Amino acid sequence: MRLPGSLAATLVVLTAGALGAGPAAAAPQTYYLALGDSIAYGFQPAKARKGLPPSGFNTGYVDVFAARLRTVAPAIQVVNYGCPGESMVTFAKGPCPAIADGIDLHDSFSGSQLGAALGFLKAHPGQVSPITITLWGNDVAGFEEGCHNNLRCIRKRAPHAVSSLASRLRSILAQLRSAAPTAEIIATGAWNFEVDRLARVAFLYRSLDKRIRRAAGRAGAHVANTRAIFNPRGSIAATRKRICALTFVCSQNDPHPRDAGYRAMAKAFFAASGYAPKP
Repeated sequence: MRLPGSLAATLVVLTAGALGAGPAAAAPQTYYLALGDSIAYGFQPAKARKGLPPSGFNTGYVDVFAARLRTVAPAIQVVNYGCPGESMVTFAKGPCPAIADGIDLHDSFSGSQLGAALGFLKAHPGQVSPITITLWGNDVAGFEEGCHNNLRCIRKRAPHAVSSLASRLRSILAQLRSAAPTAEIIATGAWNFEVDRLARVAFLYRSLDKRIRRAAGRAGAHVANTRAIFNPRGSIAATRKRICALTFVCSQNDPHPRDAGYRAMAKAFFAASGYAPKP
């Protein structure tokens, strides 16, 4: 995700609120495939400034979720195609913006990330589960920038923009489901990170989150309840405090999660996966 005037390489992912739709949890298989933007990559600004290699970005939700998966499937291997700056458009059509900028990925690929994912699934039939995907932040940033961050424009154009994003996501999830009919697919939902105008743009993120849930349900995918993490019920002041504590948005004008934020996301993914032991 990008804030106006913030870093160009940013997040992203998909939806809040666990869905009841979708197949029963498919047991973890040989591979865990992580897809999406800089949130899937595990991006953090201080690490980027130090010029750390991909292996240095090792506290993201993918890493923490993988550690939890190994309590169920100790030998599971992670393939992380997460690409900083990825949008739904570049995800489907390529190229990965980070690769174009000379940034190394955890697991590199050529062409589009969707093409790489489908190719991996084809090469490893029945061996991939779960699949996680985080996409929407850069799309929202692009939409708001197209409106020059003007609230009147955002309100007017939001219905069409959200509908377009949902349509792209439906297509992406449908292709992943077709390539991996028995895999556990978990999407990440939209949360409001704009601490300077939380109440005024809440409608945009609520609408997007609802449409992401619907798209995930159609593909038999589950959704990690990330909205409850970053936008808990309560006052605006309490929500702002939570966002500031779990991300770098207040201290560095960067919405990427701190370690605590990524750990909370991983917990939500694990809960949505159905792998957690029943009490």
